Amino acid sequence: MTHEFLEAQAGDLALLVGSDRKRQIVRLGPGQMIQTHRGVLAHDDLIGCPWGSQISSHLGAPFLLLRPSIADLVLHLRRTTQIVYPKEAGRILLKMGIGPGSRVVEAGSGSGGLTLVLAHAVRPDGRVYSYEVRPEMQRLTRKNLERMGLDGVVELRLRDVVEGFEERGVDALFLDLPNPWDYVAQAHAALVNGGHFGAILPTTNQVSTLLTALERHAFGLMEVEENLLRPYKAVPARLRPMDRMVAHTGFLVFARALVVATVHSTKGEADVP
Repeated sequence: MTHEFLEAQAGDLALLVGSDRKRQIVRLGPGQMIQTHRGVLAHDDLIGCPWGSQISSHLGAPFLLLRPSIADLVLHLRRTTQIVYPKEAGRILLKMGIGPGSRVVEAGSGSGGLTLVLAHAVRPDGRVYSYEVRPEMQRLTRKNLERMGLDGVVELRLRDVVEGFEERGVDALFLDLPNPWDYVAQAHAALVNGGHFGAILPTTNQVSTLLTALERHAFGLMEVEENLLRPYKAVPARLRPMDRMVAHTGFLVFARALVVATVHSTKGEADVP
């Protein structure tokens, strides 16, 4: 039985990992060259190679040729602002039930890190509506989405969300803003009843202010989380924690949009004397 290998093609995004585990992402194109601190690699030598191959630079330095994961893409985005890290982004998808076909609103776009994750999760039939008030940030988000081939899944809105969201009945809404409590009413109006609300904030006093606003605007099941990721050195002979770790990057706040009216059960009323 023969094993079929998937090969790198022109136009693909490729992840190159050196022996020191430094990573570089490039889009493969005929005739182009990759400059690294360990030598030069020709795109023509990579195109047609099976993914997972080891290739060498002109100096003989080894590199692994891999398809980048979504986490790789997020961490290598061109950015001028802090991004939502993969350790939070994955949790956001799970807690907010975001998957193929979901309609999701986010504000603000920033450099587009979370936008990319959301777009990848909802495709092919879902939609992401991303709001940003700064034109230069929206341009950066657009470029990053185009580079990853995900711009067709996202509608970018240049608008202050204090005016409200254009969408109604969306499945999930996430706020990456310094003052999300000012937009809780607008978020409730955009969400489907029972829909998922989420936000990320760096400090506890901001979280407290947001929780108060959520209670005031018919949200329930509030949850607050902090996710700490502790990587280990993956060396069998000396497996131990890494010397450094990315610890606190933000508090995640989750809630559900509730219907204000209370429904009373009528089950068993016939048995009441």
